[in-house]
Amino acid sequence: MSIRPAAVAGSFYPADKNELRRMVNGFLESAKRIKIDGALRALVEPHAGYIYSGPVAAYGYKALAEEQTKDKGHITKIILLGPSHYAAFFGACETDCEAWETPLGSVRAASLMAHVKGPKKELFGVYPQVHGPEHCLEVQLPFLQTVMKDFTIYPLLCGDVDPKELAGVIAEFIDDETLVIASSDLSHYLAYDEAVKIDGIANESVPKIDIKHFEDSGDACGKTPILVLMHLAKKKGWTGKLLDYRNSGDTAGPKDQVVGYGCYAFYEK
Repeated sequence: MSIRPAAVAGSFYPADKNELRRMVNGFLESAKRIKIDGALRALVEPHAGYIYSGPVAAYGYKALAEEQTKDKGHITKIILLGPSHYAAFFGACETDCEAWETPLGSVRAASLMAHVKGPKKELFGVYPQVHGPEHCLEVQLPFLQTVMKDFTIYPLLCGDVDPKELAGVIAEFIDDETLVIASSDLSHYLAYDEAVKIDGIANESVPKIDIKHFEDSGDACGKTPILVLMHLAKKKGWTGKLLDYRNSGDTAGPKDQVVGYGCYAFYEK
């Protein structure tokens, strides 16, 4: 079995499994319960170091934990969408690994591309070297391992790709057992008040699925993954909701240069 080892354990989150488990559980316990009037279908989650974005990320994963307790349906497939921080490429790329490791154990991984037929398959590539150092998908895994028991991830990094086109391909794969997670932080290294103002565009347009406004004016490192998710939500008729917003000045950093973190849920009524 080919395994992707953890790349950012010890930097973005603790490398010790007990410390990591305590940290994630602490974030989940502190997160408030936000009522979602429907079946959870997707989340936008931040991907910074846990001391900065973990309190915000926990809101979405708390919603997922509650979703798993419902009588109807059971999520077993997680499509992970994230931006590539270290390499440029066309389309969306997968890794050929059958499992991803974190200090909490291994997570089963599979290929979404394997289910795509015809010319649409050209949207996908397999570039394990691009995934190797990337943090944006990996940091989601300890949260998933904490709130879920048996699941498979379908990890995709987004390069130069039309969000609407990619959303159309992914839409064919989605069923009641599927959750989509777009990994993204918001504005970067602005003064606190300016960041709050700029991030307000995302906080308004993303849950409203106002694609044009977010595309034209929103600021996010994972803008393409969020747009893919917004196109999916529009196509599927999902409803969006802001679960939490903070920036690094609120959590663990100074207020002169902050990074914004938003957590949004999409659900089916």
